[in-house]
Amino acid sequence: MSKPTDNPADPFKKALAEATRTMADDPEMTVSYSVDPPGMNKEGVRLPQISRRLTRDEVLLARGTADAFALRRKFHDDTVSARYAPVGQLARDIYDAMETARCEAMGARDMPGTAGNIDAKIGAEADRKGYAQITNAQEAPLPVAAGYLVRSLATGRTLPAGAENVMNLWRGFIEDQAGGTLEGVDDALSDQAAFARLARKVISDLGYGDQLGDDPDSAEEENPGDSAEEDTDQPDQAGQEDQDSDEADASPERSQDEQQDQSQAEVSMDDQAETQEGEEAELPEGEAPLEPPPPAPYSDADPNYTVFTTDFDEEIKAEDLAEPAELERLRAYLDQQLEPLKGAVGRLANKLQRRLQAQQNRSWLFDLEEGILDAGRLARVVANPTTPLSFKWEKDTEFRDTVVTLLLDNSGSMRGRPISIAAICADVLARTLERCSVKVEILGFTTRAWKGGQSRERWLAQGRPQQPGRLNDLRHIIYKSADAPWRRVRPNLGLMMKEGLLKENIDGEALEWAHRRMLARPEARKILMVISDGAPVDDSTLSVNPASFLEKHLRDVIALVERRRAVELIAIGIGHDVTRYYQRAVTITDVEQLAGAMTEQLAGLFDPDPRARARMAGIKRAS
Repeated sequence: MSKPTDNPADPFKKALAEATRTMADDPEMTVSYSVDPPGMNKEGVRLPQISRRLTRDEVLLARGTADAFALRRKFHDDTVSARYAPVGQLARDIYDAMETARCEAMGARDMPGTAGNIDAKIGAEADRKGYAQITNAQEAPLPVAAGYLVRSLATGRTLPAGAENVMNLWRGFIEDQAGGTLEGVDDALSDQAAFARLARKVISDLGYGDQLGDDPDSAEEENPGDSAEEDTDQPDQAGQEDQDSDEADASPERSQDEQQDQSQAEVSMDDQAETQEGEEAELPEGEAPLEPPPPAPYSDADPNYTVFTTDFDEEIKAEDLAEPAELERLRAYLDQQLEPLKGAVGRLANKLQRRLQAQQNRSWLFDLEEGILDAGRLARVVANPTTPLSFKWEKDTEFRDTVVTLLLDNSGSMRGRPISIAAICADVLARTLERCSVKVEILGFTTRAWKGGQSRERWLAQGRPQQPGRLNDLRHIIYKSADAPWRRVRPNLGLMMKEGLLKENIDGEALEWAHRRMLARPEARKILMVISDGAPVDDSTLSVNPASFLEKHLRDVIALVERRRAVELIAIGIGHDVTRYYQRAVTITDVEQLAGAMTEQLAGLFDPDPRARARMAGIKRAS
């Protein structure tokens, strides 16, 4: 018997994935669920994430998105689309919107149940973009309105309110200019090439014919005549040569003069060409053209570390990855997990706070001529009245400005208990250190997609070049910046509980990113604590690069940080030993161990006794 799943949404996800493959007539298509925007590539589709609550809106949006992608995969041919695609951006947008509407209308004819699902998707998109509030046609996107109108004409269905509003704002203009052409929508719906020609005609009717480019059909008709024209040109050319020969025979003197002029012209042109070819080599010193400088290495730690593209990487704040209401809900879920451990964690937090604040205690300057009377030395005055009174003055011990960065592994292997442990302890440390006037920054690292994302799609489109380097889209998350008050960003840690957030982990680049951020800080002391569960893993990158590609880079970055000594580096492994990477590391398996290990490590770092710090530096594993 199969083991029952813990997530009530899993059976629905599985059923929807199978239905999507069947509808698309592609049993090998991958179907994934993600917090990233929905998308489709050659390998599969990415659908909106579905939470454990299985709300009606989530289900309808996922089904509508899945149906739309499946129908496009079934009825759309990229080759035909590329052949008729306009060259101008606005024309291309109208063309694509009409083609999407065609695929969805075809599905509504063959499978009427898809129409309602796609209506839900269209309605959700219209609500998200505020289409219902638009009152001026100039504010509404014409391509979207054209797609809605084609779908309405082809299916006869009423659109959701926001979509209907956008369509109606442009409907009069579109029908006035291209109404006659749009009457042929039903006849061309099942033939993509015929529909593409109709879409080009609509674009031309709307006044954007200059963005269409060459007509592919007329170009094919003209191709056979090209060779015939070339054949007819050849006799004329031969006749011209005969005519030139006759003229030369008839007038030898003229011919010799012209030939001499022509030969001189050819010699001068040859000399000029040779001069241009050798100009670069023969330019005087100091006038040679400067060569462009080589591109800067992507990584300071390893100049040979390569990245295929950074176009799809993102550095994003946690509040930009979820709505405020969702962050509050996820934070409440995290607080529920923190409740049973509140007593133990609170005691550890107080212990750390006492140890740090003890180093901020005031000290005294004695034997001063003025200040506060030193009562401890009054006995000397009583014994010898000639002894002058002794005064003291209270001073603050300088507590070096410090910033602590917590870099949290947000990979898929951290899902469940490990990520809860990391989030809880980040919460405790941030609150405790802030009370001690120590600034705290909380960062997370993962990737935007499984299996390479858009970076891999571009790599495939460019013919799979060898050794592409890192081949995935990075996502670096800022949960709390060092200067942000904890009370304002408290809900952000709940984001780690969000389904679909945790994916791959590329530790080396994340560590280098956090290190660069710390170097820009003004504090005198900088401490970087990495919380991870093992080695860097990214299937897309490792499948086309050496097996040690990411691990080597991580080791190089660690060596760079430890060699420069501008940042003190600590690592805590959750369930896995990370001492093979970091000189100063501990390994823990439970939240109480993690809180204790982090507390002892930080307290040791702040200890004014160098021998105590040395003992802490020698710790490799928590008991």
